[in-house]
Amino acid sequence: MERRSFLKMSAALSCAATMSGCNSSSEDTNVVPPKPPVGDEQITWSSCLVNCGSNCPVKVFSRDGVITRVETDHDVIDGDEIYQVRACARGRSLRQRTYAVDRLKSPMKRVGKRGEGKFVAISWDEAAKTIANKLTSVIAEHGNKAIFRSYGSGAYYGFASNACFNRLLNLNGGCLNAYGNYSWAQQMEAAKHTFGTGSTDGSSTVTLAESDFLLGIAYNPSEIRQSGSGEGYDYLRALQKSNGLKVVMIDPRYTDSMLGKESKWLPIRPGTDAALAEAIAFQMISSGWVDDNSLDFIKKYTVGYDAESIAAQQALFAQSGDATKQEYAKVMKPQENYRDYILSQGIYAGAPQKTAEWAEQITGIPANQITQIAEDLMAAQRPYIVVGAGVNRQANGEQNMRALYMLSVLTGKLGTLGASNGELPYMSSMSRAGIPTGSNPVKESISFFTWSEAIHNGKTMTARTHGVRGTKSLDEPLGTNIKVIISASDSSLLNQHAQINHTADILADESGVELIVSCDCWMTPGAKFADIILPDTSWLESNDLVNDSYASGALGYITAMKSAIEPMWDCKSMYQAAALIAKHMGCEAEFTEGKTEEQWLEELYQKTKDNSNNLGVVPAFPATYKEAQAIGFFRKNMNDNHVALQSYIKEGKALSTPSGKIEIYSAELAWRAANWTQESTTGIKGDTITAIPQYTVTWDGYEDEATKEDYPIQLAGYHTKGRTHSSYHNVPWLREAVEDAVWVNPMDGVQYGLRSGDKIEMYNERGSIAVKVRITPRVAPGVFALGQGAWFSPGASVGSSGHVIDEGGAINSLTRYQPSPVAKGNPQHTIRVAIKKI
Repeated sequence: MERRSFLKMSAALSCAATMSGCNSSSEDTNVVPPKPPVGDEQITWSSCLVNCGSNCPVKVFSRDGVITRVETDHDVIDGDEIYQVRACARGRSLRQRTYAVDRLKSPMKRVGKRGEGKFVAISWDEAAKTIANKLTSVIAEHGNKAIFRSYGSGAYYGFASNACFNRLLNLNGGCLNAYGNYSWAQQMEAAKHTFGTGSTDGSSTVTLAESDFLLGIAYNPSEIRQSGSGEGYDYLRALQKSNGLKVVMIDPRYTDSMLGKESKWLPIRPGTDAALAEAIAFQMISSGWVDDNSLDFIKKYTVGYDAESIAAQQALFAQSGDATKQEYAKVMKPQENYRDYILSQGIYAGAPQKTAEWAEQITGIPANQITQIAEDLMAAQRPYIVVGAGVNRQANGEQNMRALYMLSVLTGKLGTLGASNGELPYMSSMSRAGIPTGSNPVKESISFFTWSEAIHNGKTMTARTHGVRGTKSLDEPLGTNIKVIISASDSSLLNQHAQINHTADILADESGVELIVSCDCWMTPGAKFADIILPDTSWLESNDLVNDSYASGALGYITAMKSAIEPMWDCKSMYQAAALIAKHMGCEAEFTEGKTEEQWLEELYQKTKDNSNNLGVVPAFPATYKEAQAIGFFRKNMNDNHVALQSYIKEGKALSTPSGKIEIYSAELAWRAANWTQESTTGIKGDTITAIPQYTVTWDGYEDEATKEDYPIQLAGYHTKGRTHSSYHNVPWLREAVEDAVWVNPMDGVQYGLRSGDKIEMYNERGSIAVKVRITPRVAPGVFALGQGAWFSPGASVGSSGHVIDEGGAINSLTRYQPSPVAKGNPQHTIRVAIKKI
């Protein structure tokens, strides 16, 4: 039944029940009212698959082909090993999202200018043929590097996901690769060059119960990981078990991960985290504590604390016979060591002393509180340090992350149960098979963030200037501009990318990218810039197989999704869409392998069922996928008490760094500093790479004198409970439940004459947005805080920036496209603005 038919029927029933409200004619008494729905209520399992890291299961109730309600998991009684996986408000609103008024109903092609949102309906065959022909012609003229499948995380699942487009493209010679992601790009580089890890290898959250001191910097699992299972749940349980644990949380906002769960909240100015870390390190080193307590650990397990350790490693590299390590040896400088830098001695003798008083002026945290953190770290036997990803999304966020990682090293307690190294907690997960994508014949890759620049400048981008990987030398250009973009479940096409107005101009220019394809369920801001739109099926209309994603905590789970309703209108899954394009490209047989969707799902289920990682699942997996769908949900406590760096410290397994040790001094970064383009060439303030972590004054940072006068307010972005990135923004329930307002400290409210409910324009040279004000003491003075992910919606009036005011309040109207020095990642939390009342 179509939704409009259902609504008509509901209206008819209402009319029959209240005759006087429709027609007072006496003849109505003889009218036989329409029959109400008589079908049995159906219950199926589906999942909320947005990129929050949980993939919570949901129980879907439907009758006569219409979804009537959505509930969450309540099928077991909570215990220590097995417990309920309760979806948050987002997952519970999936009925509203499925029936949203902006659902895409049929394939469409653009008829107006890009971005105008003018489309006409076309057939699936025409859409697939158009895409196939353009892909074929662009590959013939420009090569496969001119095809880009943009980064999209709006649907994390196994079979009919955006991986189907990777499979399609790889069958036709591949496409331009991308490395990194919008969440973790800079911290991944920081962890790689410090611990040889990927930035999510910290101690499991459950081990926090064994800690005696928690230092959390921008760590907010209760909001970003809300589900009733997962990191937020593990965090609460660990706090309940660790009686007397001292918890110090550092964040510009007083978050829901605090709310009385913390011993102390210390608000910090955005982007100044490295200065805080250096002042704590100064206290630990200058007091003599490191010499007396952790120096032996540092000498055994690290490189770079002092000149001697760097010189020794330099000699090993020079004699190694490894060409890369010999290149490192040529540029290593022992005088650039961490101890001398922190104590402002040796070549750093002219620098200010990194005292708590020095850091107070930068961070806004009182000097006595900084000293107390150092004392707490020195007194702790099992210090659990964890740094949230918001710290890495800053201008030169690599430096912030590396500087904070150093605190765990200085304690000398790494490898101990209850201690952690600053990385995000390690999460185990059940395993599920996914559709194979094959290998990509294209070897070159760009940073995920530089795609918009590669539309016009890809030909000249190199490793030296843009971090291009896979080329033969530093100066060999990529050689091709991006000509086709395939965007699937992806709001980074516009809304989640930096500097929206600039990005919109790039996309609107048809002399650049020649074809933009958007495959999604809703008319998102990015979809309006597509040439061809492919309407995807929603999760509640899909059969699939999903696991518990990457931040689901101790409990692993698998959901065998079963469609609650048939796909509405003319929507098709991403598997079906990619298969149609494959047909027109002459590779349908290779793409489908002659299997139906049912056969694919059965095959993937059997691989999942037989995976040894899934042994002990409750209930046990049945024989077939259809039987699994009837059960719906399977869970297992993974019982993984991972301890950061334990295999290195306790078991002697070398790290994946060039030295095999913890690298306070990174030889790879020393080499990049000597060879990559930086501030001296670009003129971008703070665009620097150093071998050791160093606090860096950057563009638009707190200490940036060039922008302070015109844009006096630091704007902090954060994740709200009403969206995952930009997903769910179009659900009215959630917009009512979670207010899209900018948080303003009462002191700033007085200074700027603002009250709760006022509407203001926030602007800088990149854009203007209209937002409502909420006065609250839960944000640091001098800092405004706005939830990210609101949908870009340009209005009719031009703002103080010279750009049309974004009435949607998308924070990326204000952010800057400026790839970071090492990761070439997004610095989207470094923002300065001015305001004006509307």
